Amino acid sequence: MSNRYFLKTASMLALLLALLNGAASASAEPWKFGVMGDSQWTIADSGGANPYSVPVTIINQVNQEFIKAGVKFVIAVGDLSDSGNDISEVTRAKAAQPLIDAGIGFFPFRGNHETAGLNNGYGLSVFRSNYPQTQTGTFTKTDHQHYQVGSGFNSPVSVSPDLNGMSYSFDYGDPQSSARFVIVDTWATPGKVDKHPNGYILYGYTVNDQQAWISNRLDKKTRKTEQAFVFSHQPLIAEGHQDTMFNGYTNSNPDWQNTFFASLQNNGVKFYICGHDHIHQRSIIASPDAKSHVEEIICASNSSKFYTPKPLDDPKWFGQKSRETSIAQERYTVGYYIYTVDGPCVTVDYYSDDHGSWMSDANYPNGAGKADTGKTPLFHFVKKETWGYSTNGKEFLIPQGTSYAKVSDSFKGTIARILDGTNNSTERDGSLDAKGGVGRKLTKVVDTGWYEKQVPLQSKNDKTFASNILYLTGMGDLGREQTDVYTLSISYHPDKVHLHHSKESVIALATKEADGIWVNAVDKNTGGEKNFVAGPWKKGYALGTYGIDQRRKTVWAVINHNGNFAAVRLDK
Repeated sequence: MSNRYFLKTASMLALLLALLNGAASASAEPWKFGVMGDSQWTIADSGGANPYSVPVTIINQVNQEFIKAGVKFVIAVGDLSDSGNDISEVTRAKAAQPLIDAGIGFFPFRGNHETAGLNNGYGLSVFRSNYPQTQTGTFTKTDHQHYQVGSGFNSPVSVSPDLNGMSYSFDYGDPQSSARFVIVDTWATPGKVDKHPNGYILYGYTVNDQQAWISNRLDKKTRKTEQAFVFSHQPLIAEGHQDTMFNGYTNSNPDWQNTFFASLQNNGVKFYICGHDHIHQRSIIASPDAKSHVEEIICASNSSKFYTPKPLDDPKWFGQKSRETSIAQERYTVGYYIYTVDGPCVTVDYYSDDHGSWMSDANYPNGAGKADTGKTPLFHFVKKETWGYSTNGKEFLIPQGTSYAKVSDSFKGTIARILDGTNNSTERDGSLDAKGGVGRKLTKVVDTGWYEKQVPLQSKNDKTFASNILYLTGMGDLGREQTDVYTLSISYHPDKVHLHHSKESVIALATKEADGIWVNAVDKNTGGEKNFVAGPWKKGYALGTYGIDQRRKTVWAVINHNGNFAAVRLDK
């Protein structure tokens, strides 16, 4: 056999393997991870159900939701118990074992309560012994089976060995649908302790100390993941607490803040995820120099403790609340989060119990004098909010009373535009000012993204696509899937479909059902009447009207929901 024949055969084989690998990457399945908030039990333990200040009765219910959802792992955002004592941390680790036995990883990190234990070295030793996975990703089931979740675990040990497994990063997912997770721990260690001006927050190695490591782990040129998420316990700007991760109040160390914010924005980090406040809060936070922005997600409580937002004009905000644009808020409720990573797109579903309005601490759950005070109720979790972003899309802030018509994006020849519609929401948050007592108007954050029209994104019911697929989210109010009424237009490629229209079928704006079936976008409306128009959209068309503009080569529809959209040949 000649060398030329051998080389040709080897080249063809390599090409075939590359194509097969490419196909495998392109078909990477979406995957999910969960996030849960602070877990503290702050009242007398009735019947030993919540020992050592750990709310086991709450954690157990949230664990089951994660198991049902099929998440790959769960991240807990600190304050794993109320007391921070060694026995409390051991108890919290045991409460996570049902997740581990279900094959779900559990990745915690410290909050300020982990530094409050009695003579236990700020909790480092007990944390490492109970959570070795923060260094290795290795988990052990009750039956002693081992498995691995994540890869590339890394800590800023060059700053200090104290940070090993405290601040850490890891990767998860296939190459085409992967993410890096960066956890930043700024709490006291045996090697470094500084007090916040309020006296009870104990800092250790600062954000500034760790910034080189943070920037290195986030670097999108070298990290080789599509997505990146950053976690720490304290908010950038909170609602109830006024301390921050920058060793002081919201005005402290602005240079550190500017550098940290820039490292997130410049590396495509859209979400900063935290706890501490026991409030579901979404905000866009600007850096002190206003050059960088990030969406902050403060996690709802998994505790018997709930906080109330402090007035916006409280002097200890030092005027910094002007850097925060409020998007959504829910108070006095137990909730959790499921993040879905699907290639360039990330979707977040927030669930909380449908009762809410729980009382805090000694009055938990329903208030003093109630027969069930001090006992966790059986929660009924419902989806309250869905939002997301895409690395190949755009983001638009739409204040109340303004038009959605600024939303416009394009991708590989497909153009999507919102032609008409107004943010008619009147929702406000509970962050009042002391003078007027009126909460802030909530701003809609509308995000676009794209999936290229290709297998496996073709419709399961074998429809003919005439455009790429638009991902559109962010137009609903908390607690409602229905959005404002708006008109969406998407261009189609005439060479991809036959333009003949019959009584039975038409090229139309379609949306994808949860089961993958594509249907007419107006079929998922709440209300309205379905009505086809052969021609361009005109102002005044009612909800449910849809059509095709052959001159402009667009399909359009008047709808009131978010989702995935494309130009598809459908039955009328």
